[in-house]
Amino acid sequence: MPGQAGGAAPFPDPLSRSAVLHERARRVLPGGNSRHSVFFPPYPVYAARGRGSRIWDVDGVERLDCVNNYSSLIHGHCHPAVVDAIARQASELISVALPTESEVKLAELLVERLDAVERVRFCNSGTEAVMFALKAARALTGRPLIAKIEGAYHGSAETASVSTSPDPARWGEADAPSAVQDSGSAPGVAQDVLVLPMNDVELGRRLIRRHAARLAGVLVDPMVKNLAFMAVTPEFVSMLREETARCGALLVFDEVYSLRLGFHGAHSVLRIEPDVVALGKIIGGGLPIGAVGGRADLMDELFDPRRGAKLAHAGTFNANPLTMAAGLAAMAHFDEAAFDRLSALGDRLRAGLRDALRVTGRPGTVTGAASLTGLFMTDARIRTYRDLVATVAADPQIMTRGGALFRGLLNRGVFMGAQGFMVLSTANTPAEIDRIVDAVADSLRSLPA
Repeated sequence: MPGQAGGAAPFPDPLSRSAVLHERARRVLPGGNSRHSVFFPPYPVYAARGRGSRIWDVDGVERLDCVNNYSSLIHGHCHPAVVDAIARQASELISVALPTESEVKLAELLVERLDAVERVRFCNSGTEAVMFALKAARALTGRPLIAKIEGAYHGSAETASVSTSPDPARWGEADAPSAVQDSGSAPGVAQDVLVLPMNDVELGRRLIRRHAARLAGVLVDPMVKNLAFMAVTPEFVSMLREETARCGALLVFDEVYSLRLGFHGAHSVLRIEPDVVALGKIIGGGLPIGAVGGRADLMDELFDPRRGAKLAHAGTFNANPLTMAAGLAAMAHFDEAAFDRLSALGDRLRAGLRDALRVTGRPGTVTGAASLTGLFMTDARIRTYRDLVATVAADPQIMTRGGALFRGLLNRGVFMGAQGFMVLSTANTPAEIDRIVDAVADSLRSLPA
């Protein structure tokens, strides 16, 4: 096979070490893993090591990593400054029931860099960050209702997971979407969630005004990964800011992924100042992290124990020294010049992918901005989650083509997100971007007619 990764047998190979490991894992782990997001059929490739933009699996096959642990590795794998920071910290203090200076330093960096953040509170994941941001909205307003976008993923906490992937049989009318709770959530969770269609300004305004008296906050991700990195429109997010201010609710930005969109935050790109920002991923240097940030008066009222904090917030590993040291090193090296260079690589990738679709004559749509890129195997215009579901139902081969592209890239030395996305790191080079584009074009040509 042309361009085959490392000359190894094509994936899947039932005799590979990855296949054998997966069989072993299934005896002790449900489905053989601890994250649904890392499984792909018939078995996932098992990683052995990583350096910079590249990963090697247990069979010795080298690939360009275009997932970067779902965007958390802003510098790719094992950046020397991050590794050194972790090693130094590990030799001094791994965890402790006291604050450390590195917590202060990372908070200072985030406050200086992010326009809407004057105070920060650390936790351990993006899920936790969103959960506490929503609890903050309820604690400050005394109201129960949270609005969110239909089809948007915000982690696995109960409120945030409502209508992430709702069943069409239960999602209600398009002009009055039903809130559909996730499997395993407590009864009644969906009663306190208002679902908004993506980027529908006037319908969103009507729904918010209809429920304004109960509304605690509106949760929005500036670029929705589950919708192939679809961006919110400036008109839609401006409406959200106007209506939340009008009714006294909080505007909550989930920038766990989309912090990558702007050096000063995605909110600075949109020229919108949210009340609360949920953070994670890149601010931890590859280690588990989450954070809630916002205005000083709001954050102090919520979390300052000297003032009788409105919101209880503890956690054994919050602001743990290892993560703080890794995050500080990673973010210090992600300066404005690095951001601009990485965003230019993203522009180069998206332009190359569009050319690859054009020259191969394959259907596809390229989305994204900065270092986030989506590639969805249809020309259909998708504006909402319902459009996505209808498009796939009308053309089931979309998923077949997407799976074949994913496997084709695995065998050509490129690891992309199985769901159709790519996330770059500062370790990437222009030559690697061209290699990715060539591998995509070659894989597209190999797809069944």
